[in-house]
Amino acid sequence: QVRLVESGGGLVQPGGSLKLSCAASGSSFSTYAIGWYRQAPGKEREFVGSITPGGVTNVKPLLKERFTVSRDNAKNAAYLEMNSLELGDTAVYYCNEIFSGSWGQGTQVTVSS
Repeated sequence: QVRLVESGGGLVQPGGSLKLSCAASGSSFSTYAIGWYRQAPGKEREFVGSITPGGVTNVKPLLKERFTVSRDNAKNAAYLEMNSLELGDTAVYYCNEIFSGSWGQGTQVTVSS
């Protein structure tokens, strides 16, 4: 079982930026495919972006201009960089390891003035 821990969430003003981290256990991180999802209050969890073991990224089209997914295999971590944040980006953000289906506990992102 892969253990994932998200961090980096918080309160940010509209137009601000945050960089979320997803730290993974194990020595096989370079073989993991990582997905990022978010769930806003009262809404279903939605796909945000992903990155393959080879570093190929896929970001939801509506978010592509503002969000970037990356990874650092030496640090066993994946990242979600979010810029020009909007009120509608408020949600709990989760990472998951696609092949094993493991999920982290989530990190809260609140965009508010």
